[in-house]
Amino acid sequence: MTSTPQATHAPALAPFTIAGRTFDARLFVGTGKYATMDLMRDALDASGAQVITVAVRRERLFNDEGKSLLEYIDTDRYTILPNTAGCFSAEDAVRVARLGRELLDQLGNPGANWVKLEVLGDKKTLLPDPVGTLEATETLVEDGFDVLCYTSDDPISARRIRDAGAAAVMPAGSPIGSGQGVLNPNNIVFCLETLKADDPDYPVIVDAGVGSASDVSFAMELGADGVLLNTAIAHAQNPVQMAHAMRQGCEAGRRSYLAGRMKKRSYATASSPLQGVISYIPGE
Repeated sequence: MTSTPQATHAPALAPFTIAGRTFDARLFVGTGKYATMDLMRDALDASGAQVITVAVRRERLFNDEGKSLLEYIDTDRYTILPNTAGCFSAEDAVRVARLGRELLDQLGNPGANWVKLEVLGDKKTLLPDPVGTLEATETLVEDGFDVLCYTSDDPISARRIRDAGAAAVMPAGSPIGSGQGVLNPNNIVFCLETLKADDPDYPVIVDAGVGSASDVSFAMELGADGVLLNTAIAHAQNPVQMAHAMRQGCEAGRRSYLAGRMKKRSYATASSPLQGVISYIPGE
């Protein structure tokens, strides 16, 4: 009697560490732009994220109904990552980062000394200011922060930020909120090679611009340690469904990267090789 083969269960993915904090989920999500706080709460849950960002300057902690954003975030479940979104100078970003630390200190959140740093260059593109970003990184690291730094996909800028003491570098896939996906995969790979040359475990997270689960999966297949996104979920027609998709895309991309893809070839190769096949000629 032939036994029925049992399904092979995928092995658990290894956790990863940023600034001494270890996480299983490699998808980081934001809390802004949702139509309602209830929808935000449900989407966060569906995403499986363990780290969520809160834009200290932009985010209203209380809505028009007097409800607090923090009422909808389980601080025992999520680690809050304050974000300096909307800052256009190093001085402003440093000030907002310190405000975020004070807020988290009051909440008793264990992530109170870390920050997602953004220093933007202009309001149209929201691309990072490389000089201001480096200056703010140096100041915040000296002030005891663990800096997760948003930057362009330029590997030279990324290396300088790492060398300034950033706990993680977060190169952009494309402009913030654009949904264009990873526009320059070669540069993301260059950033990964540069940043991980001396330490393969140094965290590199693709941040900004993804619009779909396939974008997230592609970023992970390049070798990124994680992906951070917000608008792609919040502005989807069904944010909760998209959050599920992003979660699965992130895991699939990571598994694909670890498995090692086949080499690309110029020509076809048969799925069923001819080697060893016995030829049959009628009449012989």
